[in-house]
Amino acid sequence: MRIVVLGGGRVGSAIVRDLAAEENFSVLVVDVDPVAAERLTRFGADCIAADLSDPNTVSKAVAEADLVVGAVPGFMGYRVVEQVLREGRPVIDISFFPENAFGLDELAKEAGVPCLVDCGVAPGLSNLVSGHMDDHLDVTHSFNCLVGGLPVERSLPWEYKAPFSPGDVIEEYTRPARLRRGGENISLPALSEIELVDFPGLGTLEAFNTDGLRSLLTSSRAPEMVEKTLRYPGHAEKMRTLRETGFLSTQSLLVASGKAAPRDITEALLFGAWQFEEGEPDLTVMRIVVEGKKEGKTLQHTYELLDYYNTETETSSMARTTGYTCTGMVRLITNGVWDQPGVAPPEIVGRNVECFDAVIEHLKDRNVHVFHSVKEI
Repeated sequence: MRIVVLGGGRVGSAIVRDLAAEENFSVLVVDVDPVAAERLTRFGADCIAADLSDPNTVSKAVAEADLVVGAVPGFMGYRVVEQVLREGRPVIDISFFPENAFGLDELAKEAGVPCLVDCGVAPGLSNLVSGHMDDHLDVTHSFNCLVGGLPVERSLPWEYKAPFSPGDVIEEYTRPARLRRGGENISLPALSEIELVDFPGLGTLEAFNTDGLRSLLTSSRAPEMVEKTLRYPGHAEKMRTLRETGFLSTQSLLVASGKAAPRDITEALLFGAWQFEEGEPDLTVMRIVVEGKKEGKTLQHTYELLDYYNTETETSSMARTTGYTCTGMVRLITNGVWDQPGVAPPEIVGRNVECFDAVIEHLKDRNVHVFHSVKEI
């Protein structure tokens, strides 16, 4: 099968490497950076250096694809997936674009192909768990997800580095956080309701509201739902200070050298400050707690993940947990386990027990372990 991966960044490269290791796959990676694209040929992939913001480039890149993986930055993700569907190719996307993915549903159904979106760790793996629990429980009472990617070594002033684009991180800090309370969908400011949470073997982290539930707010029946981002304590307050004083504003200001948007300057500065050094270890931590009823019993299901940088493959934890969830979804389609045309977020896929178990096993085979426990409450 010919698989085309659009985007060869930190996560895209992990996807390419994992897919290229399978002898039944022929992998082509397309990236605007010729060095990044060329680097992936050592794993057996073909490469093209091209600007994927051009729809014609996307069309040419996927012309001979049996399946396409979208791994471009979020701001261009929707348009890229749309163009792939216009070419009639099945697509799996991790770009976390802000637009409503179901705007592409009719296009995917007309093409007769699956379009799986938000196929990373969160959203992605967290959604799979939500869908699986909605299918398993008779009644779902609540869904609570805490998740974050962090450097192993804490260093001032930020005690944080970005495993993906700083622009996408800042978007999490500025976009209102949607959640559900008492059966009603509400919005709160990002970085709000900070709480301290203990993780055995890791220590105390802070959790705050971000807009990570996305499609779960329409697909899940749980009356209580929230997703919070995890950071080392103190990070949220620093980012709130930047936001409230205008450093994250997209409104251009007149300055001595001309016009400039504060956010553009902030992103440029943070790009260097938040960049991981080559080989610098990171970690990904996630805790999902789902409560509900099964056969008259009120149960609490907990899913936990704590993953670290892999020194053997020199792959970051965020690239592993995001990328391997994505390649697990790829194999659902290539193996014929999932073939439904149209847009499907991971929770829809997760309602299929065979699909859920296959992705969890796929992660386990790559030493990404999701631990599940259940107790009666």
